[in-house]
Amino acid sequence: MTQPTSPAIRTLRRAWIPAALLALIAVPLLSANLYYQNMLIMTFLLAIGASGWNIMGGYAGYISLGNSAFIGLGGYTTGILAAKWNLSPFIGCLAGGLVCALAAALLSLATRRTRGMYFVIVTFAALQLLEIVTTAWSGLTGGSEGLAMPVPNWNLDYQDWPFYYPLLALMVAVIAVSWWVRRSKLGLGLFAIRDDEDKAAGLGLRTALYKMIAFVLGGTFLGIAGGIYAYYISFLNSAAVFDVVTSMLIVLCALLGGRGTLWGPVLGAFIIAPISNFTSTNLGGADAGPIRLLLFGALLGGVALFLPRGVLPAIAARLARSAPGADQSDAAESASTYAAEPVAASTASAVATAGSGDVFVATGLGKSFGGLRAVDGVDLSLGGGRVTGLIGPNGSGKTTLFNLIDGTVPTREGTIALAGRRLERAGRPGRAHAGLARTYQLPRLFPSLTVLENIVAGERGFSFARLWNHRVSASEHERASAVLDELGLAAYADASPADLSYGQRKLVELAQVLWFDPAVVMLDEPAAGISPALSARLAAMVRALPPRGTAVLLVEHDFAFVSSLCQDVYVMAQGGVIARGTVAEISADPAVVDAYLGDTVASQTTGSNA
Repeated sequence: MTQPTSPAIRTLRRAWIPAALLALIAVPLLSANLYYQNMLIMTFLLAIGASGWNIMGGYAGYISLGNSAFIGLGGYTTGILAAKWNLSPFIGCLAGGLVCALAAALLSLATRRTRGMYFVIVTFAALQLLEIVTTAWSGLTGGSEGLAMPVPNWNLDYQDWPFYYPLLALMVAVIAVSWWVRRSKLGLGLFAIRDDEDKAAGLGLRTALYKMIAFVLGGTFLGIAGGIYAYYISFLNSAAVFDVVTSMLIVLCALLGGRGTLWGPVLGAFIIAPISNFTSTNLGGADAGPIRLLLFGALLGGVALFLPRGVLPAIAARLARSAPGADQSDAAESASTYAAEPVAASTASAVATAGSGDVFVATGLGKSFGGLRAVDGVDLSLGGGRVTGLIGPNGSGKTTLFNLIDGTVPTREGTIALAGRRLERAGRPGRAHAGLARTYQLPRLFPSLTVLENIVAGERGFSFARLWNHRVSASEHERASAVLDELGLAAYADASPADLSYGQRKLVELAQVLWFDPAVVMLDEPAAGISPALSARLAAMVRALPPRGTAVLLVEHDFAFVSSLCQDVYVMAQGGVIARGTVAEISADPAVVDAYLGDTVASQTTGSNA
């Protein structure tokens, strides 16, 4: 564990922020050189775009190549309102931000099922589409002839101050929002989405809404900046403002400085803006556009290949290696500064009590993959306060059945009900909110989060106001610390899950799904590959669930482990259930012996139950 940094050193480290801000404020006051003012204006614009892009592209991991569309959309909105209705620049810029927020929300809805390169392609296509529409709608936008902005009526002695200071203020605002997102539940969810979106959805995070909020935040600030930029250049042309090179520069700033960091996009903007200004000045002529596209495309590829983490993470890693006792990140500091507001503790599930009958019922579940019938008409019922086993040979359909129940794999066959509530049409977050949770054969923790943050990541219900709460509240920290202490992992609270052994990660994943007190817990081979000591500890955690009224469905190949925990057992083979009963009953079933157990295990089990 690293030694905590003293308050004096932390204060000294942060002193550069107000110092740099004061220096930027003073530049126009101390120098009338318009060259440097203009270069800083473009730097601020790129920093706003890169910091806004970073909320979606860095925190959530969704790469967009269409963010310059918000500059054009915000600029044209402001220009049209000024030219057609003579509205003030202030109202026009705010209107541009609102239009971009709406456009970002619509684009997020359109891309909610796309990931990876498909998301990149759709956002790039949106940029090209907006350019085409703007050019074609000549009656409103001026078309290919462009749109002239009204001449501002402020005193020319102010030079570029009316553009410089609003963009500087907007840059500070977007950095502040980015900082707050990182420290909030929203940021926790976005980093979880970046690491494993399907797992995040299974823990109750409404991933589509998280991504929409991130996209809207970035688009809104860039839309307002686009309105200011429209007045700055005084003439709007669709090819210039809906420019793929600008989108590339925004992405390059974030990647070069450090994607997913707070200050990386800002650092990248201060590096890239002078380079962009130099190429614009010295690569004039008709071929300047293609040459700049090739140059920055090559630079983007070089950064991705040779500096994939960015400048700031590379520097931090180098410092960490050279000073192992130093504070390697803000994690240690943030771990001790949690919000003071109380968060309601997880309440015991009220949908089931021990002996209350079947709390979960699935009927007729089926799924085919091409000609393969993976699950064939399975009926399954789980009693509240009982542990039910699900066994069968490899390839019998057990994990596919889990995937059908929790919504990982969609199906139109069968029904699923939890406490009388039908769930087969609900998405994964909806099923988690209803009280359904699961673990996986291989533990899936979020590597970007600490061990403690992994435990508190789940949501039993969605609240928009909760998204803006601190990442880990004081009460959550206390409860999660107690859980880790019981697991013997208290020393790893602020560590990465990569620092844990395989078995320890299995324990943490079980604690993670139990955090939001589900009514039904599905465990997929929890004891596989772990030591006997950890297996015994995990078994103790499972035995503690039935007295709380929790229904447990356990898939496990260790039949002794199943026998020690389960009151009822289902046996699957070739996609269907071939037997159901107590351990003794299924051990004596000839079909089960032939399909799975074998004579040796069956005789041992029969003897032990005699």
